[in-house]
This record gives sequence, structure tokens and C-alpha cells, in this order.
Amino acid sequence: MASFDYDLGVIGGGAAGLTAAAGGARLGAKVLLIERSPHLGGDCLHHGCVPSKTLIASAKLRHQMARATDWGLPACEMPPVDFRQIAARIASVIERIQLHDSPERFCSLGVKVEFGTPEFTDEHCVCVNGQTVSANRWIVATGSSPAIPDILGLRQTPHLTNLDLFTLEELPSSLIVLGGGAIAVEMAQAFARLGSEVTIIQRSAQLLSSEDPDMAALVRERLETEGVTVLTGVQARYASVSYGLRHIGLRDASGQESQVSGKALLVAMGRKPNVAGLKLENAGVAYTEKGVPTDARLRTTGPNVFAAGDVLGKWQFTHAAGYEGGVALTNAVAHLPRKADYTLMPRATFCDPELASVGLNETAAAKAGVAVTVHTQQFSDNDRALADGTPRGFIKMLADSREKVVGVQILGSRAGDLLGEWVTALGGGVKLSAMAQAVHPYPTLAEINKRVVGEYLAPKIFDGMAPKILKALFGLKGRACG
Repeated sequence: MASFDYDLGVIGGGAAGLTAAAGGARLGAKVLLIERSPHLGGDCLHHGCVPSKTLIASAKLRHQMARATDWGLPACEMPPVDFRQIAARIASVIERIQLHDSPERFCSLGVKVEFGTPEFTDEHCVCVNGQTVSANRWIVATGSSPAIPDILGLRQTPHLTNLDLFTLEELPSSLIVLGGGAIAVEMAQAFARLGSEVTIIQRSAQLLSSEDPDMAALVRERLETEGVTVLTGVQARYASVSYGLRHIGLRDASGQESQVSGKALLVAMGRKPNVAGLKLENAGVAYTEKGVPTDARLRTTGPNVFAAGDVLGKWQFTHAAGYEGGVALTNAVAHLPRKADYTLMPRATFCDPELASVGLNETAAAKAGVAVTVHTQQFSDNDRALADGTPRGFIKMLADSREKVVGVQILGSRAGDLLGEWVTALGGGVKLSAMAQAVHPYPTLAEINKRVVGEYLAPKIFDGMAPKILKALFGLKGRACG
């Protein structure tokens, strides 16, 4: 048997890589973790999920302060935001979480951490910091970076991405957001709440184009209510800068041209895989500009190389990356034929109200040819939502012809948290009758989950044979009024 320096080598210190490295060490493997940036944690910790949600929290609180009278409180004075203070809070949250993702912690688990830029020399070896190291198996988890679209003049026009958005020295008085996906929507609302004049430019006909139109429309309505200008179905033709402003030239479907100007420009139009410089071809690993292709066991075309996370170019979520890191590890180290299954991969957009989904939505069901019935409940009928002043939104449950729930979407307060019950129920095969009989504490938002199930089951119970049988057996007399 060939001898290698390590049982497992992991390239990338983000969610996928950290999951694989920690798990490998705990399984008894000798693990090397290589990260090109100076810190572990990946894009999520330093430039994505953590800073964006911290920013959103500050913006939400300011928004609530501005609406203090809606809660029966005295009006608050709202001086301009000093973004340096918000940036400092973001940095402090990152620093706190960084302790969990430190080299010292991973060393305590048995993982050797090396910082540097690795290059494959063959299917077992990489060169990093001038040294060649070998591993029996490798997992490539190098993540992704913001993609800059091929718009005339854009690369020459100063612009922001998630890499520098959270360390601004001051709040821009006006902000143009290129893109209409989750990041674009979240940041547009947050900066508008902090005091920026925000314009979203989206090339497709709706925001959040993968979501159902009714839910996306409510998100748009909320943004516009809060002062965000939303332009959909328009193509960005050029970008330029003059007199301290960024300009975007637009053309709509009818050919009408216009221009939007702002103090700052945020580009949020997708991601690209981090594959440059790895020399994956030396390890026999095929890749494209869209990502590293793998089979269901996350094996690349390289016989001893696996891949996980954003570098796959599939699900650009931290929780998906962690899941894929576990699948790759199971195959690479435990040699068990585990396959990645994305059927119940949840997703959430942390706008306000939040939008979360698992399984099929109506759009996806129609595209897949799956006939569904749709069952809804409004947050305005939930007592806790009314008490909290968050009555906007609804839950949508989809059932197929076999009366099996195939998808759930929630638009409302804490939707991402509420979805957790459905992820567990659908993944664990929990019967709807069990969900209906479960006792939820009152008053909580989670009661909306039980209520939509109850409304689905009610006709089967109360409009069926049960009332007739009880009437016949016990002489029930029926309605007392009306």
C-alpha cells in the first residue's frame, strides 16, 4: 500500500472544508486543511452570511425605532447612521465566531492547518508554500467569489461586492443594486432602512425569480413601501462614473432607454467557483467556469479527489456546503457509498418578512409536471404575529395527488426558523396527523405550521363519515344555531 503524508487533504476553510476536516479527524484520519486566506471561516463568516445578517439586524432595529409609535411608544429621534459603528459591530461578531473557527481549535481536534495557495502536482500531491505534501484522498472546497457580469464599462466603474460592502467608511446616500436575488434583496432593504436611497435593477421580470410570483410580489411590495425603487425586466447596458456618481444605462423590453445614478454601486449578480490557480488538471479533475462537476457521491473526474460546497456551482448556501462536506467525507474516508440528496434542501431569504422554502413550490411543481393542491394560512390570523406587529405574509403547503406534502413556503416573520419544523417532518416522514395533534405553546408563530395542517385535514375529518357515524351511534342532534 502506498504511503502518504496524510489520509485526507482538504483545500478550503469554509463551511464544507471545515465540516470535512473536523469530521475526518474525529473518524481517526490524519487530516491536513489548507486555506489561502489568513483566516478560517470562509466567505460566509467574513463576507457573507454572518456580516450580512448582522447588518440586517441593525437595520431592522432602526426601522422599528422609526416606527415606535406603531407600538404605542413615543417617537424616537433618528439621527443619521454612522456606518463605521455598524461596521465595528459586524467586525466584533465575526471576531467572536472566529474563535470557533480558529487554527488552535482545529489543532485540538487533530487537524493540521496550513495557510497558503496550493497547486496540484498529481492526483495525490499538492505544492503549498514551496513544500510538496501528499494525501490519500483530497476534498476540494474552495468556495466561490462574486461574479462580475460582462457589462460595458462595469469593470472600470468603482463598485462594491460582498467582499467590501461590510467595511464601508460611511453610509452611501444613494445605492444602486445590480441583481434581484437573495443578496440583492436583503442588502437593498437593509441599506434603505439605514437611510440610503436604493434602486434595484433586475433583468428578469420578477425579484427572486426562483420563487413563486405571489410571494415575490409581496416582497417587492414591502421593499417599495419602504422606499426602494424596484426596476424589473430591464437590461443593464453600460456602467460609467462621473462627478462622484455611478451611472447604469438601462434598456427595457420595449427598447426604451434610461439611466440610473447613485453614489455607490453594489454588484450582486451571482457567483463564480474558485478554481483558478489550483491546477486541477494535474490531478485529472475536470472543471468549467460554472464549477467542478461531480457524481452523486461528490467524486470528481480525478480518481482520488472529491469536491463540496460552492465550488460545485450548485447550491450556494452555507448549510448546503456543510451537508456536502459531510457527504464527501463519508465517501472519501469512511468509504461508504453515500449520495447527496437535495430533495429537501431548504433555502431562506432574510428580507423582512423572511421568505423560506423546502421542497417544491408551485413554479417548480408546474415545471416538473407534478399536480398539487395548495393550502395556505395567513400570519394575520396568528395571535403572536398580531401581538408582535408582524401580520404580513402567509404559509403555503403543497400536497400531491397521493396527499403527500411535497413542499412548503413561508413568507413571514422568522420564516427561516419556522421552516425547521417542516425540514424535520418531511425528512423524517412525520405524518400530518402527528403534526396536527402536536401541542405548540401559545402564543407562538409556530402555531401557523399546525394550523395549515389542521385546515388541510379538517375536511377529511369533519366533512366525511365521522359526523354521520357519531350521530347514528350517540344520537347527536346537530347544529344549535343558524
